[in-house]
Amino acid sequence: MRFLLCSAQALERLTSHTGQLLSWFTWAMVLLQSCVVVMRHGFNTGSIALQESVIYLHGAAFMLGLAYALQTDAHVRVDVFYRRMSARAKTWINAIGYLVFLLPLCVFLFISSWHFVLNSWSVFEDSANAGGLPGVFLLKSLIPLSAVTLALAGLAQFIRALVQLMLPQQQSIPMSSSKAVLKQVEGAEV
Repeated sequence: MRFLLCSAQALERLTSHTGQLLSWFTWAMVLLQSCVVVMRHGFNTGSIALQESVIYLHGAAFMLGLAYALQTDAHVRVDVFYRRMSARAKTWINAIGYLVFLLPLCVFLFISSWHFVLNSWSVFEDSANAGGLPGVFLLKSLIPLSAVTLALAGLAQFIRALVQLMLPQQQSIPMSSSKAVLKQVEGAEV
């Protein structure tokens, strides 16, 4: 059980570092968009490459931020019944949801986008706009990459839920406190 928990922590650290990096993408996106507005309205000029760089950064922040949103529980949840359930029932729902819905969705997204991305790489697809950024194939590569990062985050959450369900019911603790869970597991193994 300790191995599972350490694996989940490693996956969560990766997701957390990715989320921190993406926060800088958001700042860059705001600054670049501000430059586009100033250039357009202040100097009556524009740059297609600058506008596309905002789109690239937005795509990267959105696609790679899915895993971070899942880890921090910032995703949308329809909780008509969920909010009234006990902590253990919520853990069961989460574990089943990760295993039955999220992980298969990630596999489907990865498989279905693979040929789309390969076709783009085969011609090193560039922007359709004159003066646009090259490397559209890199942007399209974010689709299967986001499926992988989301699957890893979902796997970490599934492992954490599994560990939580393996603990005796009276030792149930919040999912977010990794050190406390690790201490409980060590105490349960002794």
